[in-house]
Amino acid sequence: MRFSLLDFLLLFLLCWVLASEGSDNISFYENYNVTWGFDHVFSLNQGRDIQLSLDISSGAGFTSKLGYASGLFHLRMKLPDKDSAGVVTTFYLSSHGNNHDELDFEFLGNREGKPYTLQTNVFANGLGNREQRILLWFDPTADFHTYKILWNEHQIVFYVDNVPIRVFKNNKNIGVDYPSQPMHIEASLWDGDSLATDGGQTKINWTHAPFNAHFQGFGIAGCPVQNSSDIQQCYSSKYWWNLEKYWKLDHRQQREYENVRKKYMNYDYCSDRPRYPTPPPECFN
Repeated sequence: MRFSLLDFLLLFLLCWVLASEGSDNISFYENYNVTWGFDHVFSLNQGRDIQLSLDISSGAGFTSKLGYASGLFHLRMKLPDKDSAGVVTTFYLSSHGNNHDELDFEFLGNREGKPYTLQTNVFANGLGNREQRILLWFDPTADFHTYKILWNEHQIVFYVDNVPIRVFKNNKNIGVDYPSQPMHIEASLWDGDSLATDGGQTKINWTHAPFNAHFQGFGIAGCPVQNSSDIQQCYSSKYWWNLEKYWKLDHRQQREYENVRKKYMNYDYCSDRPRYPTPPPECFN
C-alpha cells in the first residue's frame, strides 16, 4: 500500500489533534497537588474536572508538582455564578522565596448582573504593582473558557480564548526586571472582599455560598526545572514556544490585542498619573 504526501499530512494532523485533545484529558493528579482547603476540593470526571469551593470557613487552592522556566501554560475555567461580589478566582505562575516572580490572572467577582473584572499583574524580582484590568466580553460563569500565559525569553502574553489581552516584553536592556525564576502553576478561590469589588466596599453575600469554580485542562506545555542551573536550557529552540514566531504578536494578534485595549480595558497602571507621575520605563516600550 502506498501513501501520498497528502495522506501523511492528514495522518500528522490527526495525531496532532489527538495529542492536543489528550492533554486536556489528563487527570489533575498527574501534574498537580492540592495545597490548602483540602475539604473544599472536589474531583469530578475521574480527575478531569476539579471544583474549588468557597464558604465562610475556607476557600481552596492547588499547585503544579513541578516548576517551569518557560512554556505556554493554560487552564480551562468556569467561574462562580450568582452574586459573586468579593470572591476572587485565580490562575497564576509564581516562584518561591524572596524577590519572587509572578504572573497573575485574577478574576474579581461582582454583584449579579454586573460583569466580572479580569485583573492581570506581573511581578519580577519582587516588584509588582503592574495591574491592568479588563471587562470580559462574555459571561465567564456560563461555560468553560481557556486562559493562557505564554512565557519565553522575549515576551509574556496573557490570552483569553486565544485572544491576547496583555503583553509584557523583555526590557532588561533598559533596566526593567523580567521574570526568569522557575515558577509553579497555581490556582485558588478565596475571600477577597477587602479589595475585590468596588475597592473592597462591596462585601461577600454569604447567603449565596458555597461559591464554586471549575478547572479543566491539566496537561502542561512547559520546560520543567529542578533548580536555577537548569534554566538556560529552557530557552532552547527545541521547545516550540521559543521559536521566533513567538517572540512577538503576529499582525492578526496585534489587531485583536489593540481591540481589547480599546473596547474592554478600564485600568492600566501605565496611565495612572496620580500613582505614577512618571510612568515606569516599560510603559514607553
